[in-house]
Amino acid sequence: MANDERLHVTVAYSPAPREVDQVHLRLAPGATVGEAIAASGLVAKYALDLSALAFGVWMRAEPADKPLREADRVEIWRPLRVDPKEARRLRYKQQQIKPGQRPPRPAG
Repeated sequence: MANDERLHVTVAYSPAPREVDQVHLRLAPGATVGEAIAASGLVAKYALDLSALAFGVWMRAEPADKPLREADRVEIWRPLRVDPKEARRLRYKQQQIKPGQRPPRPAG
């Protein structure tokens, strides 16, 4: 099989906030999400528990047996440390207006 017949895909994992490790792969046509994750070496590199991982393609959850297409981006997601709703509440609480303060002006 010629190299130009192979799929070009990227597998990405963020081990920490604002840090992304990406691996660019060339896989055989018909390769799956699970095969791309295994071929990337990211599971071993970061000692990830494969059974506890969430993953998807282009920010959409997909099963491991989902066939990939040219230029797909497979993403391995870390478990959330804080529920997004709770994080929003905490940020709002930190920004609350103290007595005697003016509220911030809206942008625009």
